[in-house]
Amino acid sequence: MEKKLLREGPYADFFSQGVQVGNVLTMAGQIAVDDNGNTPDDLKSQMIMCYENILKILDHFGGTLENIVDETWFVTDIDECMENVSEIFAEREKIYGCKPEVSQTLIGVNALVQPNLKIEIKCIAHI
Repeated sequence: MEKKLLREGPYADFFSQGVQVGNVLTMAGQIAVDDNGNTPDDLKSQMIMCYENILKILDHFGGTLENIVDETWFVTDIDECMENVSEIFAEREKIYGCKPEVSQTLIGVNALVQPNLKIEIKCIAHI
């Protein structure tokens, strides 16, 4: 089966941002770093930027957020996430335009690829 790849960003030499095989698109975990290397300070703003990066990958493969079927969130502070869960998930609903119809896993981790990151989101989509 043919693989379609998207290799870009600061880690393009190491892995693909998206890999499509058939109608399944798996995405590398997306972090909150913009094209200029900037990262917001707070968890909610980082989550928003993660979804902005997810949207870029989806668009490359002809998809939208409606195509996402599974998300895994990696957060460096579960307590912070859960203390702000209503606000964070309200913003997530705005991004999706509805209550997302996806499965989701939330995992607490000690660290992400850069010390200032609070969240990384990995998705699987059906294109």
